[in-house]
Amino acid sequence: MTLTQLSAFVFVARLGSVKAAARALGVSEPAVSQALGALRQRFGDPLVTRGGDGMTLTEGGRRLLGIAAQMVALGAEAEAAVRSGRPERLHLVVGSELGEFVAGPLGLAYAARRAIEVTSGVATSGEMPLLLSARLADVALGPPLSGSGLVCEPVLRCRMIAVGAPGGRRDTWLVDPSGTDPGSDAARLLRRLRIPEDRVRVFANQAVAWDAAADGAGVAPAVGHLVTPRLRRGDLTVVETAATPMDACWYASTLVRTRRSGAAGSLLDFLTTPPATQVMLSPAAGVPRARFRPTVRVSIWD
Repeated sequence: MTLTQLSAFVFVARLGSVKAAARALGVSEPAVSQALGALRQRFGDPLVTRGGDGMTLTEGGRRLLGIAAQMVALGAEAEAAVRSGRPERLHLVVGSELGEFVAGPLGLAYAARRAIEVTSGVATSGEMPLLLSARLADVALGPPLSGSGLVCEPVLRCRMIAVGAPGGRRDTWLVDPSGTDPGSDAARLLRRLRIPEDRVRVFANQAVAWDAAADGAGVAPAVGHLVTPRLRRGDLTVVETAATPMDACWYASTLVRTRRSGAAGSLLDFLTTPPATQVMLSPAAGVPRARFRPTVRVSIWD
């Protein structure tokens, strides 16, 4: 029995599917299934079974879940203790839109003020609490999170708007993957407008969705200050709706003070400073484009 196997079990149990667990852990679905199979063989119990509403825990699985979650967290604490004295590292998880525009410049701006390695990855609002609790991430930036042992602080207030091409279609909504995350601001806007699923098209990222909107294919939700450069260029214009502009806020979530890493506490402090606010408001101006780094999904998978 390994921490890898226990991590797979915890994430499948909490997220409700092998696919979601694999995505959160940054591994393949067969790898998660193999880890589950090893645990099932060891304990002689299915642990989780597939039903009409997703994965259901057996009695044995329910008893194992709390213990397994603690063991995964302790394993991460042990790794952190062994690494004590080495250069600090910080793992930041964000929603897809922040991952596309903000995470890289923000991480570089923070690292420039402190000798620390910053990596980032994209996660859904449902995955973020698990990644924090399992210490696979130090800080989550995005929607407000709740859960035992977590704290959540607002860091930037913003507004959601709708954008499209002058004369473009208004019956189709164009979203990045965050539009399918129930906890995201984009999804919240779609719910307020009561947009049915068959009128929503999902694109690989926000820039592609905005490109489609600029081509007249539909309307796209957008964080107002992030889409401002496109509005200034004139290829997109603000589309009036019954729910926009909609107030929104980005939150930083971490473990409670007694359990969070020093790097997490330091980033929380940095997020309240004017330089951090400036990067979040104008990420393209915060760091030279040549220094952008791709986001990296965080995992303890071996």
